Order: sequence, then C-alpha cells, then structure tokens
Amino acid sequence: MKLPRRKFLHLAAGAAALPALPCVARAQAYPTRPVRIIVPIAAGGNNDIVARRIGQWLSERLGKPFVVENRPGAAGTIGTEAVMKAPGDGYTLLLVAATNATSATLYDKLSYNFIRDIAPVGAISREPQIMLVNPSVPAKTVPEFIAYARANPSKISMASSGIGSITHLIGELFKMMAGVDLVHVPYRGTAPALNDLLGGQVQVTFSSVPSSIEHVRGGKLRALAMTTATRSEVLPDIPTMSDFLPGYEASNWLGIAAPRTTRVEIVDMLNKEINAALADPTIKARFAELGGTVLPGSPAEFGKLIADETEKWGKVIRAANIKPD
Repeated sequence: MKLPRRKFLHLAAGAAALPALPCVARAQAYPTRPVRIIVPIAAGGNNDIVARRIGQWLSERLGKPFVVENRPGAAGTIGTEAVMKAPGDGYTLLLVAATNATSATLYDKLSYNFIRDIAPVGAISREPQIMLVNPSVPAKTVPEFIAYARANPSKISMASSGIGSITHLIGELFKMMAGVDLVHVPYRGTAPALNDLLGGQVQVTFSSVPSSIEHVRGGKLRALAMTTATRSEVLPDIPTMSDFLPGYEASNWLGIAAPRTTRVEIVDMLNKEINAALADPTIKARFAELGGTVLPGSPAEFGKLIADETEKWGKVIRAANIKPD
C-alpha cells in the first residue's frame, strides 16, 4: 500500500522540526567509520560523477571516507532496495534520482515503498534533457517538428535509453502535450540511442547535456529545446520547451536519502554539509558543466520534490500505459 502523499509530506516536515534531544552528542561523533553512498546505476554517468563529487566534499568536511558503491540493475531498484534494508545509522546513503520516483508507479511488486521507507536528506541538482533530432528531419524548431509529426503520424521514431527511463517518460510527456504520435524505440542506455540517432535509424530523442553537447556543437545533431523551465548555462541559445508548450517541465534530478529510521540529527548534519557544497563556487561550476543547476534546501523540501515528481510521472505512466520490460 502506498503512503498517501499528504501524510508523507507531514512526516517529512515533522521530522525536520523535531528537537535534537540527547542524541546530539552521538550525532556530533558521526561519522566514526567510512560511509557508503550507493549509486544504483553503473559507474561513469552523470549520477556517478555527482555522487563522487559530493562524497569527496563530505569526506573532507566530516573526516571519514564517503565511498561511492555502484549497484546497477533493474532500473535502479536493486541498489535502492539495499539501502532500504540497511540500518538507519547514517552509514549507508542513497543517491536518489528521478528514476526512483518513476519506479514507484512503473513496478507493481517492489519489496519497498520508496516514499515510506526513506528519509530525504537533501536535493543536489536538477539536470535538463535536450530534445534532439537528426539533421535530416525537416524541422528547426519545436513548432515545426510538431507540424511535421502531425503530418506523419506513426512514421517518426523516438529513441530512449529504455522503457520507463526518464528519457522515455520525458518523450511521452512531450507526445501528450504536443498531441503527436511518435513510435517509441527503447535502447539499453543513452549511448546506443544516440548512435542510432546519429546514423538516422531514429529521428528524435531526449538526452542529457554531457552525452550530446559535442554532437550539437559539431552540427551532427540539431537541438530543438531544453526540457527545463529555464535555459541551460552551457547552451544558452537553445530555447526551453515551455516557450512552445506552456507548462512543460521535465528533468532528471539528484539528491541524497537514507533509510527512514536514520536519526534526525544525522540527516540535518548531512543536509547542512550538502548545502555548503552547493554554495561552493567550484562545485557549482562543475555541476554547471554537467548541465545541472544546484538545488539547495531542507530535507522536507526534498521530500516534497520526491512526492511531487512521483505523482507527476505516475500520471504519465498510467496515461501512456507504460509497462516495464
């Protein structure tokens, strides 16, 4: 049974407001040994880079190693499950991403309830996706693409990094709001999807900035829009999707969470240090290079983001009748 959204937000806000009580002394001693940050995807991507940068910052600030451990598989649910089952002692953390919000609806038989079983610690960044087309597509703007797609229903292929992936759902949201019929072609990852877009086997995709920016700058792919509500600092000339589809906003986002039984004092300590990292010019610049915008805030605010995104993508998944592999 899923925890009602209102109750989750009430619990998240209440946890943030609890007094520190006698556990403060124990929290001040934390950490006394290495801390694991579980990243539920393979090493090398944006999520992994962000986790390692935050882990390095926490190691330097708190005096003990924060070690990233990659546990990929089953759309991130394997690594997430490991954290949900870990003791709430602050020594096992999770890098949370939009995938966690989508999996809550996509999978019917998870061994955990993500909203119920986590303690939100803090958001880190929001990352736009880029709507990309092969140069052979006779559309240089989003309105032109919409007109082209409407004139050619079921003839344009939309690549994604997999069924239920954030790139897939961002594309489905576009289809719904634009009123177009695109044929979804799922791949096992971003790289093969981009390769086939470059080769012209598919015509459109939504991809992260680091994965595609050089193809855009080199003229091999045409960028039509950013999926976030604001323009990207690294591609400032690319308009936002909301310029053409008012209300459209979609992104990947990252943050840190812990098992739900983690003490409030530890959550608050980690939140404070993460926010300090996000205020650091060097880290902000590094995340900007990855196309991201930092998202400082409280644990309760991060909990609200998770709840809002879970509700939003749940509607898209149900409307598009998306089923996992």
